[in-house]
Amino acid sequence: MKRSEINRIIQEGIQFLKEYKFILPPFAYWSPKEWSSKGKEYDEIRDNQLGWDITDFGSDDFTKQGLFLFTLRNGNQNMDIYTKPYAEKIMIVGENQITPYHFHYKKMEDIINRGGGNLILQLYNSTSNGELATTPVVVHSDGREYEVPAGSKVRLLPGESITLHQGQYHSFWGKEGMGRVLVGEVSKCNDDSKDNCFYEAIGRFPSIEEDELPIYYLVKDYPVLTEKR
Repeated sequence: MKRSEINRIIQEGIQFLKEYKFILPPFAYWSPKEWSSKGKEYDEIRDNQLGWDITDFGSDDFTKQGLFLFTLRNGNQNMDIYTKPYAEKIMIVGENQITPYHFHYKKMEDIINRGGGNLILQLYNSTSNGELATTPVVVHSDGREYEVPAGSKVRLLPGESITLHQGQYHSFWGKEGMGRVLVGEVSKCNDDSKDNCFYEAIGRFPSIEEDELPIYYLVKDYPVLTEKR
């Protein structure tokens, strides 16, 4: 992805969040220059990867396969002791914009349609060797438990949610003709470097062509920042 595309996606996303009166924390708007003055007291942001996360999953086509995320809070799976055993994200999902099949080894999560269009999820169990299982999938949605055949699609209307358990393959996208979807995630600690199993080999974080300066750092920019401290 080009940095100019990422900058544009962030700016458009900020406007979408404002439409739904979703207010981001102050650190969301720190410029790279402001970040240079932030010391060790902000290690939680860097170490737990809070902040902007724009990805095309290596597809080079964000509108078809990509996701807009902002991590609001998170613990750390890599620490023996951490203060937060939970995480929260806000996401924007476009019409027919696919997040590809994946599951998590440790993380269990609730995916919530916070407003906008309809969110479609396709579900499978996983086998012991990481394949798509043919067994029925147990769905937990807003207090209801029911069973669907492997590969079934579940629709979340605004206000509805679904619980995704460890080892449960899921892919999701916004329903065509219904507009973008504001999606919340509440989960156990998140670690995108080690806790994701994608069905097909893809890149979780994008390769970036630096055709212009970033307006805001992505979480993938933080390691460079940490080395400079």
